[in-house]
Amino acid sequence: MSLRQTQIRQSANRPNLFMGGDRELVMFSGLLAFALIFSAFEFKAFVFGTTLWVFALFALRLMAKNDPLLRKVYLRHRKYRTYYPARSTPFYQNTNKQGKQYR
Repeated sequence: MSLRQTQIRQSANRPNLFMGGDRELVMFSGLLAFALIFSAFEFKAFVFGTTLWVFALFALRLMAKNDPLLRKVYLRHRKYRTYYPARSTPFYQNTNKQGKQYR
């Protein structure tokens, strides 16, 4: 009896992108630009907010082209500590013979 093989479709395995960039980051940058434009309600704020959003969208598209899951990788990286001490458990007691072996 052979193993059953199932086909994994590409549509079920794609990263969740919006407008070519990471979905959450693109929508958040659009929200920031929208808030800037409509809170100041000046032409300079409109130009600056639109320019900010276009450049943010460009940068997020480049980021997604290199690695679509880069945001998740970065967030997981931030959880790691900088140093992990070499020990098996804090409750392990070395004998005198073991302690002299490493001096």
